[in-house]
Amino acid sequence: MSKKKKEQPEEIEVLSKAKKSDKVVPVKLTKDSRFHFRCHPKVRCFTACCSNVNIALPPYDLLRLRKRLGLAADEFIKQYGDIQVLDKTLFPVVTLRMRDDEKKSCPFVTPEGCTVYEDRPNICRYYPVGMATLRKLDAEGGKDEFYFMTREDHCKGFEEEKLWTIGEWRQDQGADLYDEMNRGWMEILIKKKSHGQGKPFPDIKNEMFFKMSFDSDYFRAFVFGSTFLEIYDIPAERIEKVRNDDTELLKLSYEWLRQAIFAEETLKFKEGVLEKRKAQADATMQKVYGDREKGSVGEID
Repeated sequence: MSKKKKEQPEEIEVLSKAKKSDKVVPVKLTKDSRFHFRCHPKVRCFTACCSNVNIALPPYDLLRLRKRLGLAADEFIKQYGDIQVLDKTLFPVVTLRMRDDEKKSCPFVTPEGCTVYEDRPNICRYYPVGMATLRKLDAEGGKDEFYFMTREDHCKGFEEEKLWTIGEWRQDQGADLYDEMNRGWMEILIKKKSHGQGKPFPDIKNEMFFKMSFDSDYFRAFVFGSTFLEIYDIPAERIEKVRNDDTELLKLSYEWLRQAIFAEETLKFKEGVLEKRKAQADATMQKVYGDREKGSVGEID
């Protein structure tokens, strides 16, 4: 009798506003699923969902907010952010700091609504929809993206007549662009989780991940102020885009991080660079160890 193939465990990535009062409807939805919802100042619960909530800020979300406010990345984080270490990846990320008031309200919310609405975080754009990615933990399992609905007791938006599909809602809220711009970064988190869950990186590597992810000005200075362009074969057209376009700069940072952290060949080296690096490494070893054989390195005389 043949044994049944053991099913691989699954891992769920969730995009949703995390709040203790949230009630997740246990139904998997698709982009074509329909729901009634509308939020506007005349709804009795207007802005009630903008307090006591954990809002993560992926790189593009943070970029949009700090550009809106005219702040450098470190200034924005100092004024509005907290740095948290994710449990499963042990990577440092930025979350939005709530006000120190009774409601723990968002720093950008007023009775009239959101003061940064056009540049609000993606999690706010999705609400009341949540997105999840179900992944097989084996290499061939692939992924299954789906949606779900979050209902809070106080929310009256579901009583409105406006009917949407989830696809229409995402497009109307501008969530598609945010998903596209943060996808490369999310893939880094998922890869770290699946290939080294619970195994911390050295502090210097975590600092590199953090600075290159969230401080686009720092990464731009790295690209144009170091030997970066002497090492990597980046087309001239792309170099100009990276120089002037923060979204192109973010995409390049994701590629470089995958190469620096996981040794993936996401960026092409210029001809002769690897050979030159090997020669330099060999020369350094020669200076340190002289003519000693490899097997004797580290032996005590």
